[in-house]
Amino acid sequence: MDTRHPESSCTRNFPTITTPWRTLLVLCGPAGCGKSTFAQRLVEQHSHYGLRATTVVSSDYCRALVCDDEANQQVSRDAFDLFHFIIQKRLLQRRFTIADSTALQAPARHKLLELARSNHYSSLLLIFTISASTCLQRDLERKRSVGERVIARHTQLLQQTLLAAPSEGWNQIYIIDEQNENVQLNIT
Repeated sequence: MDTRHPESSCTRNFPTITTPWRTLLVLCGPAGCGKSTFAQRLVEQHSHYGLRATTVVSSDYCRALVCDDEANQQVSRDAFDLFHFIIQKRLLQRRFTIADSTALQAPARHKLLELARSNHYSSLLLIFTISASTCLQRDLERKRSVGERVIARHTQLLQQTLLAAPSEGWNQIYIIDEQNENVQLNIT
């Protein structure tokens, strides 16, 4: 697969993702699926590309910046205003950027896709299809647990995302599951 073409594609098994430097990498999946851990590991493994902790823009961290509590859902509107603002500013500075939020609702993905397009960035969507039972187990181990009800709702939204995402216009889409959580990234 030639990843330089703008056509959207879905791939199940892959050893390496190749993407240009001017990429907005969007993490998408239920709470507890490992998106933030994945992003942190990706940054650590690819520091030679210039990736830093600041490469990851996290909606949870934006909530904490707004009200000192990353779990406070009442400030989500302000937190996402900040989330999108920071991403926009990073793209204007031509920085490789990882958007870390659930991105399970179509309007959330469309906003991120529009940010990529309007800044002439490639758009890469990583969809985490980690089982609900694994998400629940991981959720119990986190400082901020969201609970079974939220994960069940996220799992439903994930199924909708898997159907909708291929027709949304992403340059690249990859599925991350429990067998291939260790992705290699090649930034060109």
